[in-house]
This record gives sequence, C-alpha cells and structure tokens, in this order.
Amino acid sequence: MGHQIAAPKIYRVKSGDFVYNRLFAWKGSFAVADKAVSDCHVSNEFPCFRSEDEVLDVRYLHAYFRQEQSWTAALGLSNGATPTSRNRLKEASFLSLKVPLPPIDVQRRIVARIDAVDNQLQVANQLRKSATAELHALCRALVINDPSTKQIAVAELVQQRPMDVNVEPDVSYQFAGVYSFGRGVFKGGVKTGTEFAYPKLSRIKAGDFIYPKLMAWEGALGVVPDECNGCVVSPEFPVFEIDKAKVLPDVLDVYFRDPNTWGSLQGGSTGTNVRRRRLNPADFLKLKIPVPSMATQRKLAAIRLHQSQIQSISTEAESGVVLAALLNKLLSQ
Repeated sequence: MGHQIAAPKIYRVKSGDFVYNRLFAWKGSFAVADKAVSDCHVSNEFPCFRSEDEVLDVRYLHAYFRQEQSWTAALGLSNGATPTSRNRLKEASFLSLKVPLPPIDVQRRIVARIDAVDNQLQVANQLRKSATAELHALCRALVINDPSTKQIAVAELVQQRPMDVNVEPDVSYQFAGVYSFGRGVFKGGVKTGTEFAYPKLSRIKAGDFIYPKLMAWEGALGVVPDECNGCVVSPEFPVFEIDKAKVLPDVLDVYFRDPNTWGSLQGGSTGTNVRRRRLNPADFLKLKIPVPSMATQRKLAAIRLHQSQIQSISTEAESGVVLAALLNKLLSQ
C-alpha cells in the first residue's frame, strides 16, 4: 500500500530493463529484468534503464557488468560514509562509465557464446550434485542395510579425549566449528587468549569426531577433515578419538550427517528449551549405531573418495572462474 512507503516516487520495472543496486554495485549487483518481475516495483535504490536496441543488446551490457573489473570501476565512482559498506553508485556516475561497444551483431554473438557456456556449466553442476546425492544414498544404504551390519554402542567405537590446551593470553588460537544440518566441520576464526574466557581448549586432529553440545540435535556433528587438523575447539565441543580397528571415520560421518539420524539425538539431549538442548558426551556414548563389517566399511570409504573427486571436478566457484575468463576474452576482442 502507498501509505506504507515513505518515498514519493518509485520505479515500475519492465521486462528488459537494466537494473542495479546503488548500494552494492561494487559487489556486482547488476541484472536484467525478465518477464517474471515485469510490472513489479523497486525503490530509488534500484535505478532502471532501457537500452537503445539498435545500438546495445542489454544482455551484452549485463555480461560486461558480470566482470570483477567492472565492479572495481563502480567502486571507484561510488561515494558514501564508509570506505565500502555504505558506498552508493549514483545514476550519473553509472552513466559516466565507459563500456567497449562492438557492433550489435557482434554483441549478440558474444551473448550467445556466454549463454551456451553458462548452460553447459549449469548442467555440469547439476550432474555433479545428482551424482553426489546418489553416492551419499548408496553410502547410507551400506551402513544401514548391509547384511553384516550390527548395532554397536558408540562407547565401544570412540574414546573421549580430555582438553589438552592451557590457554595463554598472548597466544593466538585457530578455532574450528561444526555447521548444522550435516554440513561438516570447518575452520573458523583466530582469537587470542584475551578474547575468550575458557581456561582450557581441545586440540583436534584429522579423523577425530566432534560436535557442539548445544546444536548436535540439529545435525552439527562430523569428522575433522585434514584442513582442520591442529585447530582448537572450546569445552562446548567434546572431542572423540575413533578406534579405526572397529570403525572407519567415514562410517560415523555418513551416519551422523544424515537427517534421519538427528531425531534420535533429541532423546538424549537435555534442556528447558528446544533451542537450548545439549547432547552430553555420556548420552552420546550410550547411543547404538549401525556398523557394517570392515570389508563393507572399506567399500564405503572408497565410494566417498570417489564422491569427493566428483565434487572437485566442477564446483560453483570454478564455474564462476570459467565464466569470468570467457567474459574477459570475448569482451576484449
């Protein structure tokens, strides 16, 4: 409703408009409006422009502003109260930017080439995601449904390690954390001993199993990857050394990353509020989980290695690098 908007005027977006975000132009916030948003409205923070179709293909303009060098140019013409975060690229500054402009037929060929490669990269990424999901389902089936699988208490498979780092005020510590929803262990920030109150920490090793007591029931559990070897965690993160003669880390990682498992963790969690429930180590160790034979575990580990290789073939980030290189090549011709 109009009475809910303070601005006296706003833009009505039309399909084919070139639109950018004045506040985040320096981050590459440029787009071409499609039919899905035609006749929608935006504030004056999102200026809208129509191109001269005989001279400029608006898709070519968008391709040009997908380049990082264009964002740098936008930043140079932006102004605001802070060096970057509140900088705005005003319309006059945007219109002063110079764009290399080949003939319209060349623009269209460039756009067609970019679109073709973009589509191929999207297909490749979708295939990678599908293959990864199928391999995860296969690993889950090997853990749960293999004829050799037995239910074994976690206490028989892992041993909790005591905190082994005495905090010193002038020492820097590289922390690790665990994402919720089965997304694994990650390298966090670096803090000095004066920035936190814990007198002791735990140093983790690649192949350890960790979780935050507060968020375990939300799928925040995982095996420590190589890149987090030597990081530290707070007392809120129990650290367990896995007995690899009985169970391979891949088995625990597959089982506890699966959403079907997280419901069983809530029963052992305690707290007065759902968001404050903690999974204590003693309750975690009481859990019984499916463990297949070592032969099956080795098959699972080999599948997961293959899975990681597929993931490394074509990532979203690499797709961006390919497109950036293609854009630079085509637009510099």
